Amino acid sequence: MNSPDLEKFRSLKKGAHIHLMGICGTAMGSLAGLLKEKGFKITGSDQNVYPPMSTQLESLGVPIMKGFKKENLSPAPDFVVVGNVITKKMEETKALLNSEIPFTSLPSLLGEIFLKERQSLVCCGTHGKTTTTSMAAWALETLNQNPGFLIGGVPNNFEYSFSARDSEWFVIEGDEYDTAFFDKVPKFKHYHPKNTILTGVEFDHIDIYDDLEDVKKAFCILIESIKREDSVLVYNGDDKNIKDILNRYDTKFKKLSYGLESYNDSCILKERVTDKGTELLVKIGDKEIQFFGSWFGTYNSLNFLSVLTLLSYRGLDINKIIESAKSYKGVKRRQQKIYENSSVTVFEDFAHHPTAVKSTIESFKLRYPEKEIVAVFEPRSATSRRSVFQSDYVKSFKSSDQSVIAPVSKKSKLDTFSTQSLADDINKSGGDALAPKNKEELIDFLCSKVRKNCLILFMSNGSFDNIPKDFIEKISL
Repeated sequence: MNSPDLEKFRSLKKGAHIHLMGICGTAMGSLAGLLKEKGFKITGSDQNVYPPMSTQLESLGVPIMKGFKKENLSPAPDFVVVGNVITKKMEETKALLNSEIPFTSLPSLLGEIFLKERQSLVCCGTHGKTTTTSMAAWALETLNQNPGFLIGGVPNNFEYSFSARDSEWFVIEGDEYDTAFFDKVPKFKHYHPKNTILTGVEFDHIDIYDDLEDVKKAFCILIESIKREDSVLVYNGDDKNIKDILNRYDTKFKKLSYGLESYNDSCILKERVTDKGTELLVKIGDKEIQFFGSWFGTYNSLNFLSVLTLLSYRGLDINKIIESAKSYKGVKRRQQKIYENSSVTVFEDFAHHPTAVKSTIESFKLRYPEKEIVAVFEPRSATSRRSVFQSDYVKSFKSSDQSVIAPVSKKSKLDTFSTQSLADDINKSGGDALAPKNKEELIDFLCSKVRKNCLILFMSNGSFDNIPKDFIEKISL
């Protein structure tokens, strides 16, 4: 069996062939772009190919081989990066392990090649990582810092989800999911965090974590990874799970809290939603600052406050940071409007955990109080397809006028979640919900809801079986 070999990567010349297994993952697709910018020839393989990452790879001219076949490694590439969706049982993996091709994981490569000697800014937490990473990258761009970055989604302020610029700063999303089949630690362990944002800690990823305490142990690894005394951790001070984790350590690096409560180092004093975004009054230290943010939802205001707290602590111009809030354009598939006519407005969002679903629907209700909100949810993630959060989802849909629990398109023998039971429980709690049996029934129902002041919100962390696209095509005929 090969062993991961970064020294061989360092010896590669421009034009060398690097193959990415699991290339359509949001981080892997971004890595493909980083490596292509460095002058390497890039190929990849995957079995789940869908936008926006597939679109980005296509625009970069990166060929994608469908399926994990041994032929993907013939002719042999000079180096392979293995994504965390890859298992030992896959045909392509077996071929790799039986070859002499050097390989490593995405986090290991990023940490050693792109992050180790730089002003790394690692955005971590159960929720908000992608948005916070994109906010931080855009703020640094506005500050003329020309940051390198890797974002787990496609940001609307940049052409791509990555930048390989060799400036002082590099911003990256720090995922708690495991690294690879040969390296079962959280990805962020490899990222050499000097500047860290921690948005919140909840039970998630139940396919690899047993319970909340198991998740906390993963984030303990994050705290232990912050080695330098001149590092800073900006964390959600309202989160009891983060407090519990920090109480386990006598740390020497700087810690700054942010949140809604006044005891935090930074907090939101006032928040007012307008038709164009959010007006904010915040406190940072002993300063009160008023500004406008282009987003909707308190959770997004908190995400930006974490960025504002960290960058201002590092001595960067607070007025320029605030300036970036007005011009921030969000991330594709996060509160993204995908269609509108005189009868209906259609959005999609990445929300899938009960907390994220709840916050997303509430933000739309505040943003569009006059509209009927039809929330359409696909339980697609490994966590949402199991019954551990079956009852929690009932509260998540409290703010929607109509809830539609879509059939699961990506199924596993481990699935225990019942879409019909969730719809029944929502109805028992006073809501209005249904669980269509198939795609056609779901689309027909949504077509019947199309009328003035209707807003349809699709939520999934996957392709949603192309239902949003097919629905829009049907009502556009």
